[in-house]
Amino acid sequence: MKSIFIAYNQANTERVEYMLDELGIRGFTYWENVQGRGHVNGDPHRGTHTWPEMNSALMTIVEDDKVESLLTSIKKLDMRNPEVGVRAFVWNIEQMV
Repeated sequence: MKSIFIAYNQANTERVEYMLDELGIRGFTYWENVQGRGHVNGDPHRGTHTWPEMNSALMTIVEDDKVESLLTSIKKLDMRNPEVGVRAFVWNIEQMV
């Protein structure tokens, strides 16, 4: 099992949820109004007058065989509109109850 944390501009919310549906990934935890800044050249997303955009994030736990297809979909989304931004991070899940 793997945990995939996806941080993205709120403009991508429907696209990210559609992607999960298309891949048969049902469960996730979602956070609204996540603040941050990309590590390479991203502008801050702070919800302020100066930096008005905001991010959202979600985390899903998937079987190992779904990781690559999800990451491929996320990369395609990012390439389609790179200035909006989406990133994914994968962790091993040791145990779950």
